[in-house]
Amino acid sequence: MKREIVQIREDDLTGDKIAALLQEHLDNMHEITPPGSVHALDLERLRSPDITFWSAWQGDELLGCGALRHLDATSGEIKSMRTVQAYRRKGVASKLLEHILAEAERRGYGRLYLETGALAEFAAARSLYARYGFEPCGPFADYADDPNSAFMTKALPAKKQAPISLPASESA
Repeated sequence: MKREIVQIREDDLTGDKIAALLQEHLDNMHEITPPGSVHALDLERLRSPDITFWSAWQGDELLGCGALRHLDATSGEIKSMRTVQAYRRKGVASKLLEHILAEAERRGYGRLYLETGALAEFAAARSLYARYGFEPCGPFADYADDPNSAFMTKALPAKKQAPISLPASESA
């Protein structure tokens, strides 16, 4: 990757480049994953109000994408992590994951979940998530047990609250 700064920005999913990357992602998932085990979302389903979607850019070059789905007040799910082929193994996925983790913490989530493939083709993804503290878990939300899926979770730091200061008359 060039030395230019990678920008991660919320994406409205209307650009041609992001549409092409997401279609490539879906096509690839259907090529390597058995029918019924593909959990990648198409463009329309990613536009759901419970999903925030980001893309990573270097100038006008799309590098990758990722999303955070709101599950409930205390948890979220990582969706649609994908890096453009030419930028794989160059830190793009790490930057996106760090951005999503920071947003999940900002929202006050206590836990994040994700589903990725259990096949060999997904070993790099599982390794990335493990480096960031994700651990195997069982199915969550509306997922069913599937031998082709690897479910992972990570507990997030408790949101720090400002110390309560009592008036002098109550602190004695």
